[in-house]
Amino acid sequence: MIAVGGENLIDLVAEAQTGNDGAHTGANSGARYLPIPGGGPFNVAMAAGRQGQNVTYLTPISSDAFGGLLAHCLDDAAVTIAAPRVSQPTSLAVVSLGANGTPSYSFHRNDTAERQVTLDRLASWMPAATKIFHVGGLALIDGADADAWEHQFLNCKAKKILTSLDPNVRPALITERAPYGARIRRMMQAADVLKLSDEDLLWLYPDRPLEQALADCRADCGAALFVLTLGADGARGFVNDLAVHVPSTPVKTMVDTVGAGDTFMASLLGWASTTGRDSRTALEQTDEASLTAALSHAAKAAALNCGRSGCNPPWSHEL
Repeated sequence: MIAVGGENLIDLVAEAQTGNDGAHTGANSGARYLPIPGGGPFNVAMAAGRQGQNVTYLTPISSDAFGGLLAHCLDDAAVTIAAPRVSQPTSLAVVSLGANGTPSYSFHRNDTAERQVTLDRLASWMPAATKIFHVGGLALIDGADADAWEHQFLNCKAKKILTSLDPNVRPALITERAPYGARIRRMMQAADVLKLSDEDLLWLYPDRPLEQALADCRADCGAALFVLTLGADGARGFVNDLAVHVPSTPVKTMVDTVGAGDTFMASLLGWASTTGRDSRTALEQTDEASLTAALSHAAKAAALNCGRSGCNPPWSHEL
């Protein structure tokens, strides 16, 4: 079983505008904004559920109308919702699209439903059968809820539950870089699985070339599986001294990249669960062919998501 923690929210996504030649021209003041369920960890839970995994989502969901939409999406993907619904409102992210479909975000999440967590509550909501615990995203930035998620992560590590981390860094929301960076480094040391995008990596390890940032990050990290996604340039994966690089899967019609990284992450967790690599010992025994297949599968899932608006990950039959 995979347990997932971290924010849920509604992405108010601007519909992409197109010119006479059919090319994206980005959003403008006349764009319509569509409410789409989102939040990195929420997306991971939904994507893993759609791929047939046994998934429990730990974060509270609001009892408001947007919360109903979030809960419906998880129910539709057969994801178990562990926490009771709460009265606080749903967090919001306003997503505007650039000319190439790349999203930019503004967030509204003060005292919202997804932040109503404590360590005791998380411990009570965690299923006893959990084999993999994944967390990341906005939930780790600051506040008492971020502390609770970090301590739950460390507790899972102590219990030999496979720990998975995707920081999914959002610089616009990080007002205190040093404390946030220190938290991520502490959690990296306790992570069995770590996924970063190249943008995440260069924000966490600034003022140096990518390869140096990668080497420095891996030296700070205790993960058995380290994955770096590179957008159109594919992804790199490392298990001990084993290193592989897979190309990205072509996207027939690019709509946007919202949720692509989350879909990739969910596919990795699904691979670990399905192939019996849901313990650190088993994960460390991964060979080159298996790691290549895992990354290629995740890249395909991410590409299918990019052909749709917002995070709309593929179902198992589509893969």
